[in-house]
Amino acid sequence: MSPAGHPDPTNTANLVDPADPMDPANTPVPAGTAAPAPGSAPAPPLRGLRVLDLATLFAGPLAATLLGDFGADVVKIEHPRKPDPSRGHDPAKDGVGLWWKVLGRNKRTMTLDLSTPGGRDTLLRLAAGADVIVENFRPGTLERWGLGWEELSAVNPRLVLARVTGFGQFGPYAHRPGFGTLAEAMSGFAALTGEPGGPPTLPPFGLADSVAALATAYAVMTALTARTTTGQGQVVDLAIIEPMLSVIGPHPLWYDQLGYIQPRTGNRSRNNAPRNTYRTSDGSWVAVSTSAQSIAERVLRLVGRPELTDEPWFTDGAGRAAHADVLDEAVGTWIARRTRDEALAAFEKAEAAIAPVYDIRDSSPTPSTRPSAPSPRSPTPNSARSGCRTSSSDSPKRPARSAGPGARTAPTPPPSSPNWASAPPRSTPCAPKEPYDPRPHRTRPPDRHRRRAAGPAHTPHLALRAGRPPRDRPQGARLRGRRRHRRS
Repeated sequence: MSPAGHPDPTNTANLVDPADPMDPANTPVPAGTAAPAPGSAPAPPLRGLRVLDLATLFAGPLAATLLGDFGADVVKIEHPRKPDPSRGHDPAKDGVGLWWKVLGRNKRTMTLDLSTPGGRDTLLRLAAGADVIVENFRPGTLERWGLGWEELSAVNPRLVLARVTGFGQFGPYAHRPGFGTLAEAMSGFAALTGEPGGPPTLPPFGLADSVAALATAYAVMTALTARTTTGQGQVVDLAIIEPMLSVIGPHPLWYDQLGYIQPRTGNRSRNNAPRNTYRTSDGSWVAVSTSAQSIAERVLRLVGRPELTDEPWFTDGAGRAAHADVLDEAVGTWIARRTRDEALAAFEKAEAAIAPVYDIRDSSPTPSTRPSAPSPRSPTPNSARSGCRTSSSDSPKRPARSAGPGARTAPTPPPSSPNWASAPPRSTPCAPKEPYDPRPHRTRPPDRHRRRAAGPAHTPHLALRAGRPPRDRPQGARLRGRRRHRRS
C-alpha cells in the first residue's frame, strides 16, 4: 500500500498489456470519426488523439490536461521514486493534493524510469503509437537518455514533441532552470504590476505557467494540423517567457518604437479613466471600467458630475486618464455612500460598466456563468474540480500504474511489446474556451543542427521543427485502462 495520492509501483491494474480484441474498451477509435447518431452525445473533438505527458510542474502538465479535457487519451508518466511534485502541494483532502487533482484530471498514470535502458526502450515503444509527447526536462536531458527528437522521430515520424522550458532549447539561458515566476519577472509583467512607487509585484498563482500551457496546447494543435498536409511531425519549442510578452500587449513595441517604458500605475490605466476599484459603504469592493467614451459619460452623469463631461480633456481616454484623480474622487465618493447591491443596481440601470470584486467563494458558480461553461464542483470525491466528467489520474483508491523493464516491476510482469491504448478516456470534454492567440514579438535564430520541413514550420514563440518523411507506424499491444465504477 502506498501513501495516499502517490503512485503505487506494485499495483497491477492497468499495466501495459496486450489488447483483448473482444473488449470494447480496446476498440481503435481513429481521429475524425463519423458524426454520432441523432440524439446521442457528440464525440469529443480530440477523441483518438494519443498523448504522453512526461512533464511536471506546471505548464507542461496543464497543456496535456487541456488536451485531455477535449477527449485526448493522456497517459501521465512519472518516475517510480520521484513522482510529480504537484502531488505534494497543499492544501490536500483525504491525503491527496488538490493541485494534483486539477493537473491530473482526464489522465491515466504509469511509472517509468526513463534514464534506464529498459525505461528508454519502453518509452520508444509507447511513442511509436502516440501522437503527442509533452516534456519539460532541461534541454539535453532526453538526448542524454537516448530519447531525443532523432530517436523519437525514427520510431514515429508523425510524432509531435512539445518541449516546454523556461528559456527554450537553445540560446544563452537555455540550460538555466526556469519557472513561471522568472518568466513573470523577466518578461516585464512584474515591473508593470503594483502601486506607483511600490515594488514590482508577482501574481500569487501560476500565471506564466497557465499562459504557457494555453500556448503549448495551441501550438500542438497547429503542428497536428500541419501534419495532415505534410505527413510529418514537428518539435514545438516553447519558452515560458515568450507567451508572457504577448500578455503585456504593446509594451515591447512602445519601447522599440518610442523608447517608452510605462511605470507602475496600480489599478489605473494610461488609456482611460475612471478605471479603478472602489469601496462601498458595506465594506465590499466594486470595479469600474470606462473603456468606451459613451460609458464614461454615463458614469459621470450617474454620480452627479455631468459638468466634467464638458471638459476638453474628457473627449478621449488619454485625456481622462491624465485627470484620473478628479474622476476617481467623483466616482469613489458616490460609491462609498452606497452598498454594493445599491451601486450595482444603479450602474446596471444606467447601462454603465461595473462588477463586484469577488473572491473564490463568490466567483464560482455565479448567475453570469454560461450554461455551457465548466462547473467547478467536483462530481465525485475522487475526481478533479472540473465541469467535465473526469477520470482523475490518481487518488487513494486509484493507484498509478507501472510498466516496462525500466520501471519498478509489479508481481505480474508486463509483456514484451507495449504500445498505446486506442480507447479514449471515459470522460466528456469541457466547453471550449476562447483560443489563445500568441502575437509575434521576436523570431528565434534557425537551428543549424536540424533540418526543417518546407513551409511555415517556424513561427514567433513556437519553434516548430520537422522530422523525417512519414512511414507506417508499428502496431502492437495496447495499454488497457481501468474501467470506472459507479460509487455506491
